Amino acid sequence: MMPRARRPFKPHREEVGMAALEPEVPSPAAFPDLEWYEESEEAHAPQIEPLETTSAQEPPNPSESFSPRDCLVPVVFPGPVSQEGCCRFTCELLKHVMYQRQQLPLPYEQLKRFYQKLSPQAEDMVKKKPWAPTEASNRKCQQTLTELESVLSHLESLFARTLVPRVLILLGGSALSPKEFYELDLSRLAPNSMDQSLSTAACLRRIFRAIFVADAFSELQAPPLMGIIVMAQGHRDCGEDWFRPKLNYRVPLRGHKLTVTLSCGRPAVPVTAWEDYVWFQAPVTLKGFHE
Repeated sequence: MMPRARRPFKPHREEVGMAALEPEVPSPAAFPDLEWYEESEEAHAPQIEPLETTSAQEPPNPSESFSPRDCLVPVVFPGPVSQEGCCRFTCELLKHVMYQRQQLPLPYEQLKRFYQKLSPQAEDMVKKKPWAPTEASNRKCQQTLTELESVLSHLESLFARTLVPRVLILLGGSALSPKEFYELDLSRLAPNSMDQSLSTAACLRRIFRAIFVADAFSELQAPPLMGIIVMAQGHRDCGEDWFRPKLNYRVPLRGHKLTVTLSCGRPAVPVTAWEDYVWFQAPVTLKGFHE
């Protein structure tokens, strides 16, 4: 039997049914990249639906067929979120997907701390551990972290320049035909609202609770190392000079797909509002590594 994706536990069918009514908040161990806070939050269980929708920019294709594993995870916030919050959602989802799909041996934050320069005494202690990195794996890790940090930094710059209605995380294959891809749909949010924005930490908890209940990763087979391509939509005149514009790019129709749609209970943004938005592709293809 192929190993399953990394999860703290897999609920039984009965437990999943109960979670759909009143999901239990997963422990911090389930999502170690996130900062967990003690503040209380009113939350309603998200509905998990089969993926039967596409972007308003791209009308449904009658010939398009989806795997039963493909799913749409809608998350509704009780108010507006900031543009900085949208960027954080994107970055945390990228780090989470890379870890869940075994492109990183540890969650990003743990890996970053572990590979920071150690004192001679700490190095001696680390060498005694059976999973201590060799010099070769250390170089691979440093390269992966450097490239990932570059993508995360330039995502922040892109979100500062323009609204970003959609983000794609493509694993394996090419940008046109990936083996897997994951989408974050931000087009229903209102980041420019004059109302006070919600706590980003509380919104992250709600997003990852929804993904946890959706159980989107558990049925996937253990993958080999794959290249990861990040694509994001932005205004064609935003002045972005690191991400490369892909004017004729169309979202792939094949490959395992998880789509997380975020909304804040406000009227939907008119389709015409996104007519001048195009896809941008990160010039760096991230490469995972194994210990």
